[in-house]
Parts: sequence; C-alpha cells; structure tokens
Amino acid sequence: MQFNKKFNFKIRNVRLAFAILIILAIILLVIYYNFIFADAFARNNFANQVEEISEENQDPIFSIQKIHLYNSANAVDNSEDQSLSNMAISQYSDISIYIDNGQTISDLTDENSVKELYIDNIEITSKSENGNKILNYKNPLNFGKYQDIIQPERNRIDFTIINTNEQNENHNYSEPTFYTDCSNPISLGFLNKDLLTNYSVSDENSAVSFNGKILQQANVSLDDINYTLNFTIHIINNLNQHFSYNMKLDVNLDGIYDGYTYIGKDTSGTEYQFFKELN
Repeated sequence: MQFNKKFNFKIRNVRLAFAILIILAIILLVIYYNFIFADAFARNNFANQVEEISEENQDPIFSIQKIHLYNSANAVDNSEDQSLSNMAISQYSDISIYIDNGQTISDLTDENSVKELYIDNIEITSKSENGNKILNYKNPLNFGKYQDIIQPERNRIDFTIINTNEQNENHNYSEPTFYTDCSNPISLGFLNKDLLTNYSVSDENSAVSFNGKILQQANVSLDDINYTLNFTIHIINNLNQHFSYNMKLDVNLDGIYDGYTYIGKDTSGTEYQFFKELN
C-alpha cells in the first residue's frame, strides 16, 4: 500500500511568523541567562564582595579593649511602717566597655575618631522570667551604686559625642555620653528590677544587707538569675564609615552572695574587632 498524498504547508503571514520566532528566541535567551549566566554572575559578585569586605577589615580601626563588670543587689522597703515586711529585691550590674582606636593609627584622625555612637538589638535572657530586665546608659559617676534605670526608647541607646574641652565642661553626664577620641568607656547599667517582691525579713534575721547578700537571705537562686546580654554597638567615624560589633556577655553571678563581685577582662583577638561595613 502506498501513500502518494502530499502535504503543502504555506505561511500566510510571514511577518507575523517571523515576529513570533523572535519573541520565542528572546524568551529562550532570558531563560538560559537566568539559569546559567545570572547564577554565575551572582557567585562572582558575592565572591568579589567577600574579598572586598576581607580587605577592608584586615587592619581594624576600632576594637574592644577591655570590659569591667560590677554585680550587686539592692532592696527597697515598701512597708508603710518601715518594718521590712514588704521588700522588693533587685539585682543590678554596672558595665564599662573600653574602645581601642589606636591599634593601626597612633594619632587622632577623621578615620579613628567617633562621630556617632549608638547601641541597638538589645536582648536579655535568663532562666527566670521574674523581674523587669533593663539595659540602658548609666552615669559613670554612679558606678558601683544602685540606681533606678528605665527602658531605652525604641530599644536603642544614642550617645552624645563630646568633641571639645568646652563641651566636656558643660555637658550633663546623666545622659549617654562618649568622647570622640574613645578616651572614656561606654557606661551601661543592667537592672533586674523587682525580681522578688513582698519579701519579709523574719524575726530571727532582722538585719538586712542592702547588697548581694540579700539574695542569699531571700533564697534567690543564682542559677535562675544568671543572664546573657546581646546587643550591637555601632560607630560612625568622621569619614562617615560605619562599624559594628555584636556584643555577647554571659554574666555569672557566682560570689555575689558575699556582697558584690567585680570582674575586669582585657580582650584581644579578631573576635573583639569592630566590623567595617561596606557603604
């Protein structure tokens, strides 16, 4: 059996067919680009950014030099007759963070001087949810003394930068303050306010210690109130370059039953360097 029938295919609108072919070719090129070239370009671009970031951070401008930490506690008697029958107990810590800006530059320049300083991304964690946990600026003149602290607005601490001796003499240091040459520490206060309320002093123990000893007297477990601080320190220098450091402090209160603890830590190594961000 033979089939001699022939099929004739004729394009009636050549221009339309040609236009459709061009559109299909463009679509195929776009798909090919997205699957092949775009992925390769993204990898190369990422690699270039990593290399640039690495080069920018080889010689750190700012780093954490040392950290001082003071821990104690306090009690407030809320009873009307001052009978110590209704006391609120709080634990507090004072923190001084010193910034080194002279590792790679010996003189004060626009590069290693501070134009802006602020702290954000504040997180506080501990086993116990008792109390109101707060981190904010604290006047360095009150270091080692109990002071009430309020929550910072928008969970952010903005520092006023002191640039001249005249500003230093006229400034109110009850507000967040930092020197442009990094000669003073970042002064912070942590407060776990009212972690225990309605505490009453028994007749057998009428004496009250208004320091860390009261935590032991009130049977407050240190394991429950040990805490971790996480926050980010941001620095902008006078060249408008941005630097950041993610601080993590694991605060162990062992020894506070004796009244207070004081810890000083000198820091070194790349883990304490501020990260220079790409603008």
